[in-house]
Amino acid sequence: MTLDRIAPALFVLLWSTGWIVAKYASPHADPLTFLSLRFTLAAVLFAVIAFVSRAAWPSSRSGYRHAVVSGVFLHGIYLGGVWWAISQGVPSSVSGLIAALQPLLTALAAPVIVGERLSGAQKLGVVLGFAGLTVAILPRLMALESSMLQIALLPLLVNVFAMASVTAGTLYQKRYLQEGDLRSIASLQYVGGFLVVMPMALLIEPLRIDWNLEFALAMGWSVLGLSLVSIMLLLYLIRRGQVSRAASLTYLVPPAVAIESWILFGEVLTVPMIIGTLIVVIGVWLTNRKTRVIV
Repeated sequence: MTLDRIAPALFVLLWSTGWIVAKYASPHADPLTFLSLRFTLAAVLFAVIAFVSRAAWPSSRSGYRHAVVSGVFLHGIYLGGVWWAISQGVPSSVSGLIAALQPLLTALAAPVIVGERLSGAQKLGVVLGFAGLTVAILPRLMALESSMLQIALLPLLVNVFAMASVTAGTLYQKRYLQEGDLRSIASLQYVGGFLVVMPMALLIEPLRIDWNLEFALAMGWSVLGLSLVSIMLLLYLIRRGQVSRAASLTYLVPPAVAIESWILFGEVLTVPMIIGTLIVVIGVWLTNRKTRVIV
């Protein structure tokens, strides 16, 4: 079994745990403070790996600049915005629905920015993915309708902006970072993420961290499981395939989180969630299957 075959499923499994680890971490650290430390550790870890393995670093200033800028989008603005919005009261289900709009935005922008064209089946897959996610989450949204009035507009807008940022970062990565070693690039990208979240943490947070076992476990998994393995898989998928195909994998993350929450926390796995997940799987398969793409 090749990495090309298992990478998408492995990425979804690992990336979905980000929602789980956030639940464990939030009582023990402010979101941007947590991310600042996570990005620092991840940048150092990737730099050590790059030096030990003698990975090549960018040969020009523009190479360094492109790596850092992509990290600003992919890590700093995206994760910083989502974590802050959730900490300000945006429900995870709403945040997940906003994040699920990324494939649609990516599919619309890819033809203009990187010259990709989706086939008819791939377009149908994108639509089915959004429809399935809507079926899975809509009942929860309807249950939250009364409380939605209590949510400030700013966190919702920040969450939408974060979704647009990861779309921009994916397209930027595809256009400017098709060459170069992923290990050194990843280190520089976390530097870019740090340059966003650390100043914001200093500006709006008291830098609270509870140094206990729960915090250490959450940080350890965030750095090793999420920042190291899952990000390397994402960068690998972006480089190996269409950006719209890689983006479509985000459709599977909210259903995966629901299943993990059911197993770990005993949360109810509803019929709409099950039906929606099946529709999502079909949509992702259509979007990711190999077809001739007209450019």
